[in-house]
Amino acid sequence: MTYLISFEFFFGYHSSSISIVAWLRVDTQTILTIHSHVITKNHRISVTHTDEINWYLKIKDVRETDRGFYMCQINTDPMKSQIGYLDVVVPPDIIDYSTSPDQIIREGSNVTLRCSASGSPPPNITWRKEAGELIALNNDQEVSSVEGPLLNITKVNRLHMGAYLCIASNGVPPSVSKRISLIVHFPPMVWIQNQLVGAHLEQQITMECHSEAFPKSINIWKREGGDTISQG
Repeated sequence: MTYLISFEFFFGYHSSSISIVAWLRVDTQTILTIHSHVITKNHRISVTHTDEINWYLKIKDVRETDRGFYMCQINTDPMKSQIGYLDVVVPPDIIDYSTSPDQIIREGSNVTLRCSASGSPPPNITWRKEAGELIALNNDQEVSSVEGPLLNITKVNRLHMGAYLCIASNGVPPSVSKRISLIVHFPPMVWIQNQLVGAHLEQQITMECHSEAFPKSINIWKREGGDTISQG
């Protein structure tokens, strides 16, 4: 999708004699119009003028392929000409096939998230955490964002887990983003707040055991002799 809808080049001149005005595409040496006649078969191109003094080359539904130099020539002696450049700007678009999908990684491993985007001018890539959290880098530094197409994380830990946003922008609205989930698998870690609990005979008590793991762990209570009490 191009950002421009239509465009026109303007050229004005004054002459006491009748002259022929032509518009050309410089890079392909293609004649587009001669005076009031459109030569090219491109139906998006037209030419208008006011009193044969001010001449306008108009391009509808501008495309990226229209980018380039255009020349207006007048068949005077010597010939007069003027060159203009059409730069077509295109909003950013994420290239899915070369952008990382959701990642599942084991704690302690390294991971690289990749983001690719097209657009004109070439988009800038910014990484952020979706929840607004800081991104922990390899040098124990925490930042709110990282610039560049690659986000490298070494020795991934459970704190890196979450959704990351790859944001592409080039000054041509709108900016676009893609959400990439980083899932970190890590073994269970168990801690008990009160390791010694006392109770009277026939009194009901609650013993607490806290665990942290991903995927979620299956917790089993056993007696010292090995008999299973409960599971959950």
